[in-house]
Amino acid sequence: MALSKDDIRAAAERLDTAEKTRKQIRQLSLEYPRITLEDAYAIQKAWVEMKVAQDRVVKGHKIGLTSKAMQSALNIDEPDSGILLDDMFFADGGLVPTDRFIATRVEAELAFVMKHRLAGPDCTLFDVLNATDFVVPALEILDTRVERVDPETKATRKIFDTIADNAANAGIVLGGRPIRPLDADLRWIGALCFRNGRLEETGLAAGVLNHPATAVAWLANKIAPNGLALEAGQVVLAGSFIRPIETRKGDTIQADYGPYGSVSCYFA
Repeated sequence: MALSKDDIRAAAERLDTAEKTRKQIRQLSLEYPRITLEDAYAIQKAWVEMKVAQDRVVKGHKIGLTSKAMQSALNIDEPDSGILLDDMFFADGGLVPTDRFIATRVEAELAFVMKHRLAGPDCTLFDVLNATDFVVPALEILDTRVERVDPETKATRKIFDTIADNAANAGIVLGGRPIRPLDADLRWIGALCFRNGRLEETGLAAGVLNHPATAVAWLANKIAPNGLALEAGQVVLAGSFIRPIETRKGDTIQADYGPYGSVSCYFA
């Protein structure tokens, strides 16, 4: 790690303030040019610990950057991850308060709800399927507490900024029809994604590392060295298979998963 404990704590506090005030901060990769991935995850962890101290409850995990195109663009060779907290869950068809966020975008994903504890190392796709209670269509709401483009240097966000920012995580909507993990070929589940009734994006879950359960296995193995596991009852967002859809106040977002139902939300 390149950053001191004081640096990590200060960065986490800045992210927490940015979220509460809805004012983005300068990219941490510019503030700390020597920042590493380990530093970024340490900042994320410190921020989540602040939230837990403020009575938030950890409810699961999200996985991001699961497509090869996004990994190549950011010069990385694996996904990233963040933490889901209890205040991030919104009802299917419900209202999402825009005044709580800064610059929201939405992605379509599959969410895995764990039936049994799943701990790495050496977890496989099959271990994930055995440990999963059901899979359900989901929308992930993204937000960024860090500037996407620095106004002075025009530098764009780096992977360090995204990871520290809890992998740009802000909200989740679960909906549609729950599926037992062996009752469908999860790779072939697709979604038509609409904004205000207009088709914006389409995709197949195979876009997530060829199988979304592979992403969940990656996460279980990734967090194992820290003594962590995917716990029974936790929700794991396996990663998006569409490009993010920009949203603004007044937008209705709906993802139609065909025989597996649909999920939607309204940005009020």
